Amino acid sequence: MELEILNAKNSKPYGKVKVPSGATPIGDLRDIIHKTLKQTPHANRQSLRLELKGKSLKDTDTVESLSLHSGDKVYVKDLGPQIGWKTVFLAEYAGPLIVYLIFYFRPELVYGKAASLPISLTTHIAAGCYTVHYVKRLLETIFVHRFSHATMPLRNLFKNCTYYWGFTAYVSYHVNHPQFTSPCMCTVWGALAAFALCELGNFSVHIALRNLRPPGTKVRKIPVADGNPLTKLFDLVSCPNYTYEIGAWVSFSVLTSCLAAYLFAFAGAFQMTVWALAKHRNYRKEFKDYPRQRRSIFPFVL
Repeated sequence: MELEILNAKNSKPYGKVKVPSGATPIGDLRDIIHKTLKQTPHANRQSLRLELKGKSLKDTDTVESLSLHSGDKVYVKDLGPQIGWKTVFLAEYAGPLIVYLIFYFRPELVYGKAASLPISLTTHIAAGCYTVHYVKRLLETIFVHRFSHATMPLRNLFKNCTYYWGFTAYVSYHVNHPQFTSPCMCTVWGALAAFALCELGNFSVHIALRNLRPPGTKVRKIPVADGNPLTKLFDLVSCPNYTYEIGAWVSFSVLTSCLAAYLFAFAGAFQMTVWALAKHRNYRKEFKDYPRQRRSIFPFVL
């Protein structure tokens, strides 16, 4: 089969490529296009579509499922400079760890002479929670997560790092401040227990999601609970990892009684809700037997 490849920016033809008929994945088609037509963007920078203003084709689509025939046109859009997902995750998670610990270990750099005042136990606990969370995130990025896409736009590195690093500086400034006032210790210990439970739940869900996808593949399955009781939340929502994540940051906010922490928790909850709603819609479209009782992120509500 021979397909005509065009530039989505100006509709000018790049040339033609020969593609095996049948179940050739779109990911492989991008490689074929770049190897055959060197003037096209690298495969990781390509977004393929069947119409000039059409939707980008998914990696899971195939030549056969799209009913492509010899002579059909495929448009290539250049997505611009790309960077690996893992690289972005490592940068956006390592930054907060470093920023927070600067405020914690070297307060004199920020607060001057006031840093000589005694630090509350809650401040120490909060630093431990922040450290555990982002060390967990880093280790999951290296050893747990299996990414469905190899790269993302380079601009996301700066956007994501600004969000995580900026909010961390804002939160850590207040929690590590010499005049920080701790809530009662009953509140602190209760919130710490909730934080620990949510962190364990989040990790358990990430392991369950990892086990759904065999190494080196992009297989997609309906996520379900495994033997770990903390994954039972899959029975109620499509994205329990986000549910636990929100729970962890709300717990941290209660633990510190810090407005900045509450704002960070709210901003994260808003973004994760948007992602969860989109994933929930995709699951229901992709799997006809997807459990109808599930909500997207908040059990019985949303």
